[in-house]
Amino acid sequence: MEYCKDWSQLKVTVKLEHLDTLVAIMSMLNNNLMIEDFSDIDLKTCYGDLIDESILNADKTVAAVSIFLPADRPFTDAVAFVRERMSESGFEGNVEIIGVSEEDWANSWKAYYKPLHIGKKMVIVPAWEKYEEKPGEIIVRMDPGMAFGTGTHETTRLVIELLETYTKKGSRVLDVGCGSGILAICAAKLGAAECKAYDIDPVAVRVARENIKDSGEENVTCDVSDLLKQVDLSGGKYDLVCANIVADIIIRMAPDVGSYMKDDAVLLASGIITERAEEVIDALLAQGLRVTDRLDDNGWCALVVQKA
Repeated sequence: MEYCKDWSQLKVTVKLEHLDTLVAIMSMLNNNLMIEDFSDIDLKTCYGDLIDESILNADKTVAAVSIFLPADRPFTDAVAFVRERMSESGFEGNVEIIGVSEEDWANSWKAYYKPLHIGKKMVIVPAWEKYEEKPGEIIVRMDPGMAFGTGTHETTRLVIELLETYTKKGSRVLDVGCGSGILAICAAKLGAAECKAYDIDPVAVRVARENIKDSGEENVTCDVSDLLKQVDLSGGKYDLVCANIVADIIIRMAPDVGSYMKDDAVLLASGIITERAEEVIDALLAQGLRVTDRLDDNGWCALVVQKA
């Protein structure tokens, strides 16, 4: 098959039982999906010579979902987003970028990842880029590798913008589903005294730890945790909690997150597609939390949530 030189195909293959969840995850990136599922082909009612041989021989126990991304845009966030969301949902899949040679995966996107200004003073700078800092700017250097969080995705930008407002000097910050560690590092540079970051994906934790080390922020740590199960409370509850995940996971953690928050604490919940915002808000309200602010950008939203 010939692929348009201006597009790259992101294809994810999973076991058939995970197809519906994968469709939901991929639709968060793009609603134009190509789904390959040959399990419902009934060979008893079809004439074999009318069916392509590749379909007849296809593995009926797996299915694939593809989206098409502009070839001149970095695809690392999309790949990492899908991998992390699959991990959070309890399954794995084979991720392919078709139209980009496999050996270029780690480096080809770097050409399009440039310094990014967010909010009033945050500047996310790729680790390999030279950048001359301007007065009043706060520089965060990142090499996201294959972890989600370069600052280019709407969900990450929304939370960083909110962090400028809600990070207080000397506060304790918890980042659940930290990806590359970008939010915890930003909070530390904005004056937080202690930042605890967690992710279910060991690859993300490894990347985050490398970024934390390179940032020079000694008050940031990162560990593996399934949501809030292994979160450290030895130092007390948190002043600020970040959860840049997805709607389903935020709904799942809603009953527990309040027990990790001080009475005047704030939760920044992001990764929510606009269509599901009210569902997430209802789940938070049901737990005695209240939404005090909301930011929207290109079909995504971030919520500012406080204990009632």
